[in-house]
Amino acid sequence: MDLQLLAALVIGIATIIVIVLRTRLDAFVALLVAALVTGFVAGAPVTDVLESITNGFGTTLGSIGIVIGLGVGLGKILEVSGGADALARAFVRALGRGREPWAMGTTGAVVSIPVFCDSGFVIMNPLARSIARVKRAGYVTLALSLGCGMTLTHHLVPPTPGPLGVAGILEADLGALVLAGLVFAVVLLPVVIGYARWIGPKLEKDLDPEVREAVYGSVTAGTAGTGGAATGGAEAGTAAAGEGRDPAYDPAAALGEPPAGAKPHRIRAGLASLPLLVPLLLIVANTVVTAVDKNAQGDLAGEDYTPSAVAGVLAFVGSPVVALLIGIVLAVYVLLPRWTTRSQVGGWLSEAAASAGLIILITGAGGALGQVLRDTGVGDELAEAISSWSLPGVLVPFLIASLVRVAQGSGTVAMITAASVTAPLVAGLGISPLLAALACCAGSMVFSYFNDSYFWVVTRFTGLDGVAALRGWSGITTAVWLGSLPLLLIASTLL
Repeated sequence: MDLQLLAALVIGIATIIVIVLRTRLDAFVALLVAALVTGFVAGAPVTDVLESITNGFGTTLGSIGIVIGLGVGLGKILEVSGGADALARAFVRALGRGREPWAMGTTGAVVSIPVFCDSGFVIMNPLARSIARVKRAGYVTLALSLGCGMTLTHHLVPPTPGPLGVAGILEADLGALVLAGLVFAVVLLPVVIGYARWIGPKLEKDLDPEVREAVYGSVTAGTAGTGGAATGGAEAGTAAAGEGRDPAYDPAAALGEPPAGAKPHRIRAGLASLPLLVPLLLIVANTVVTAVDKNAQGDLAGEDYTPSAVAGVLAFVGSPVVALLIGIVLAVYVLLPRWTTRSQVGGWLSEAAASAGLIILITGAGGALGQVLRDTGVGDELAEAISSWSLPGVLVPFLIASLVRVAQGSGTVAMITAASVTAPLVAGLGISPLLAALACCAGSMVFSYFNDSYFWVVTRFTGLDGVAALRGWSGITTAVWLGSLPLLLIASTLL
């Protein structure tokens, strides 16, 4: 590999780590400085580096910025209306004490098959917060279970765009990849829950104070419950029933006193689920119908794809932006009482926008760094270098995807790059297209960190920073990556 490009990668990552951990500057500045340093060390012209930064920032926010803003607004209305609390209580009652991390991990895995995990986490995070509030402990465990449950299917199961593209490039059977990806996800889910249960209690003390206040209110987070209440004893039992918490806490207190003659505002879980379910179902319908339509036209890669009439309509109403717009309208007009004023709703949405501002900026800066790494050729150099090593066939696409992921952050780009490099090598490596596709997808899960926009979505919403963010989120994604390796070796004996 070109030593200059290797130095650019190492120095760029070191710049982020030093600024985030050793200075008073925040991650947004660190990412932008690292993007500049990486570009300069790689030898790119100054104008090209600046263009890569602006393009990467704009492209990333174009795909996720609006969704974050709408999702945070939807979450705020769920919170102030009492809807999120009603859903949390319903989950706790239905699942029983000790199973909440499994519920969040499974929910995340199901939601993320059709929905980008960035969007899905923003939509579902208020539920994790409300469950933690009811239990008085374990928010980190629940958030990590939710986020990494989404990572599993986002990387492994079509019709998520990345695996779908890999299947097209490698000419792997799509149905077989769906089944194999689901098997991998089911087997790896215990790894997610086990790591989250282990690391979550250790990181509760590192929660950002504002996030701690938003999650637990005036109640101090417990240290024994840890999101699973496995050791919570009687306290966890009363929390699971909704008792034993701060008696002053009222999930709908932000609504204010109802006018004379109006009944106190209460939301049922079924009604509270509508603003979440409708957008998700629309997005699912769009994804499924589009995948079926592409398959019918014989164009899984989507290069010459023209949507049919039905697919075109669903592509509009099922796009994350339109679906979440519908969700937020439903939230305002279904969950809030009729006596809520326009100024109240505007104030809540303004608060939501303010809380989302820094997350959006950091997410965009992560995209900018990833674009610089791509444009300077670091990812391509890594892929070409590792493809020439003498390794068991299945490890070649696995390691290509892993190194490209570390180099530029995007799991989708990593698996697509690995598939593109591996495609002409499949016959020589002695592996099937299906096994190569699984290896590309599994390898792309490794060590999500500063140059991954989803890293910032999860860690900022969860309230983790610095070393705590690395131990929590980077650790759990690396754990499932390691867990996938023996699965691949077993699959290589069968496929």
